[in-house]
Parts: sequence; C-alpha cells; structure tokens
Amino acid sequence: MGFVEANKSFFKRYVDFEGRSAPSEMWWPFLLYWIVFIACYILVGVGVAVFGEESPMVGLFALPLLIWWLAVLIPGIAVRVRRFHDQDKSGWMYLLRFIPLVGGLVIIVFMCIEGTRGSNRFGASPKMDGIEEEFI
Repeated sequence: MGFVEANKSFFKRYVDFEGRSAPSEMWWPFLLYWIVFIACYILVGVGVAVFGEESPMVGLFALPLLIWWLAVLIPGIAVRVRRFHDQDKSGWMYLLRFIPLVGGLVIIVFMCIEGTRGSNRFGASPKMDGIEEEFI
C-alpha cells in the first residue's frame, strides 16, 4: 500500500477499531502527520516573528496546528488498535501509552512487530490481498 492509498484508508476507517491494519496503513499516515505538524509549527514561528510572542494574532497561526491534531487523534488511536489486532493482541494494549517515560517507546516497538500470518481472531491478514490461506 502506497502513500496515497494508506492515507485514504487511514481517514476512511476514521473510527474503525475492529479488524486488522497493515503496517503501511499506520506508517504512511504517521509520515503525513509529521510533515503537516512541522509545516504548522513553522507557520506558528512565522506568526511569532511577525507579531511577537505576546500578540493574540499568534493564536490564529496556531489554529491549523490544533485542528490538524484534533483531526488525526481518533484515527491515530484506531489504527494503532488495529495494528495490535494484526499481531493477535488486544487493542487495550494501547493503554501502555500512558506509562510515564517509556509508554510511547513501548508502543513504537509493538508497531514495528510484524502481524500474524494468515487469519487470527480479529480477521484475515491485511497483507493477503485475497490470497487464500491454503496457498501460503
């Protein structure tokens, strides 16, 4: 799955916490997230440079950053839950994220682990693309 398809799937399955997702359905939107986040942060820096730190106008420059963060919050959690499902683990493991200092790192490690081959209790493999399990 390429960049465009992965991002379409990411937003199409906005609140879908069921089933499985391939690694590309998480990593390509993750890249897009950081590209937009950095662009918005640069915009905030321009606002600070033009209007000064204390100006209320800086808030207008920060608004796209807030909107972007809110737009990807729920689908970001959903795709991570589906990645846990791909590894035949409970989506509740996402709560590891809230362990101070190491939670985010633990989640990244789990997101790098390959999913189970074939079907598991959460459905068919997202990488199968219609190939029957008997032929693997």
